[in-house]
Amino acid sequence: MIRTPLRAASFVVAAGVSRAVYQGLRRRPGGVRWTRTNHAGRSVDLYAGPAVALGAAAGAGSGPVAFAVLAAGACGAYDDVNGDHRRGFRAHLAALRDGEVTSGAVKLLGIGAASLVAGALLKERAVDKVLAGVVIAGTAHLVNLVDVRPGRAGLTVLALSAPGLVRGPLAAAPMGAAAAVLGDDLGERTMLGDMGAHALGAAVGSAVVAGNGRLGLAAHAVGLIAAAAWGEREASSRAHPSE
Repeated sequence: MIRTPLRAASFVVAAGVSRAVYQGLRRRPGGVRWTRTNHAGRSVDLYAGPAVALGAAAGAGSGPVAFAVLAAGACGAYDDVNGDHRRGFRAHLAALRDGEVTSGAVKLLGIGAASLVAGALLKERAVDKVLAGVVIAGTAHLVNLVDVRPGRAGLTVLALSAPGLVRGPLAAAPMGAAAAVLGDDLGERTMLGDMGAHALGAAVGSAVVAGNGRLGLAAHAVGLIAAAAWGEREASSRAHPSE
């Protein structure tokens, strides 16, 4: 039996916190650090990022999930502020081997570590803990990967989370957070940035983890690894276009 009130409460809390934080941030001057130029050359703010991170964490109602969401959001925020032109895991890992800690390396290592910790708290057996960490980190990366146009990441979160409502209330939190700012994102007034995309992705991944056993986790992990490999190829092709 689906416990609809719990799902509704999670959605409402996440949406309410996200909207309140977003509106509060818009009322205060943020300066250049909170402003970006989007794909169409329009100036937009980054307030949706902290708004959905806090909203999804509040709506989750789970300590491990809130930890994963906030940690992913913090790592994404670091990249929003300190990001450079390099794209793809290989570029950042190569820089790390040379002694340079890039913002991408902070995201990769930080989100990976936080996801493994959350996975270890959400599952009991060692194999399941590792798979859970892969799913949480992989979903965070996937949502950030599709965040290339207004509203695309938010719509992806809604699509990925909807089936999870049958299995538990955790999927309602990222849906509520994403829905709260989707109109402003589509209207090109704000963007999620790495902070928002990674936080929402971690929330979706945590819902997947909570609702699946080992076989489901393994299937999701394989799909997410394949998506990451595709994204790496795309990043490499953009960095080194064919002559």
